Amino acid sequence: MNPNEILQGIYERATATLATSVIENEAISDRIEFVCKCLGNRAGVRLLMSCMLGKLHNPAVDPRNPYTEIGGDNSFSGRTYDERYLTAFINKHRLPCNPTTAFLTPTLRNHAGPLTTEVELVGRQRELYKKTLELLEDVAKERIAADVVFVEVVRVLLIMRQENELRMASLLEAMKRNDDALPLPSEAIVTLMQQHLACKNASRLPVLIVAAAYQAAGARFGETHRPLLSHNAADLQTGSLGDIEICLVGEESVVTSYEMKMKRVTMMT
Repeated sequence: MNPNEILQGIYERATATLATSVIENEAISDRIEFVCKCLGNRAGVRLLMSCMLGKLHNPAVDPRNPYTEIGGDNSFSGRTYDERYLTAFINKHRLPCNPTTAFLTPTLRNHAGPLTTEVELVGRQRELYKKTLELLEDVAKERIAADVVFVEVVRVLLIMRQENELRMASLLEAMKRNDDALPLPSEAIVTLMQQHLACKNASRLPVLIVAAAYQAAGARFGETHRPLLSHNAADLQTGSLGDIEICLVGEESVVTSYEMKMKRVTMMT
C-alpha cells in the first residue's frame, strides 16, 4: 500500500475503536497518551506519526532512523513522510497537531543521527522527547507493532478533537444566551485584554488586535489587512512578509507589514 492508503486504513481503524484503547500494555499506552496530549510541544506526536508511517510503508526501516544522513537500507526521510503525507492527513481530519513538520523544530532539525533512548534531545518538555524515543524503541524492538501505535495515536487525537469541539460549542451557546446582556464598558475590555496578554502562549492576540483595528477603521484611510496565515509557521514557509500584511483596498501589493515581537516598537523602511 502507498502512504495515503496506509493513513486511510489507520483512520478507519481508529474511528472503529474510538471508545476503547487497542493497547493492552499500560506503560506503552501511558506514553502514547502523554505524547499526544502534550500541548506545550506538539512536535513529539508528529515525529511519532512520521516514523510509524515510514515503518509501515517500508517494514525494513528502523523507526529510530528518520534521517537519510544516517545511511544504510534501514534509514528513511521522516521529514518527507511528514510533509508529503501527514500534513494533508492532519488537515483533512482536523487533528490537534502543529500545522508544520516536526523536523523543522530546533530540536530535530539540528539532529541527524539515530533517535535511540541513549540520545538526549534538548528542547522543551524533555519528558516528551524521552517518551517519544521510548515508543520508537518499543516498535524497533518489536514490543509492539507500528500500526497498533499509529491507530492508538490517531484514536487519542480524535478524542481530543471531539473534546475541543464540544468545548467550543458550549462557549458559543453561552454567548448566545448572553446576547441581551449589556456591552462591556471600555475599561473592562482593556482590562480583559491586558489579562489575556499577560497569559502564557498569548502571542496570537497582538496580531488579532492589529487586524481588528484595520477591520474597524481601515476603510476610512483605504487600507485593509490580507488574510492571516498560520501563526506557528515561519514567514519563509508561508511566503509572507510578516505576521500582518497591509495593502490598499482593491490592490494586492503590500504597503505595510507588522512583525509581532515582545520588544519596543521599531519602524523599518
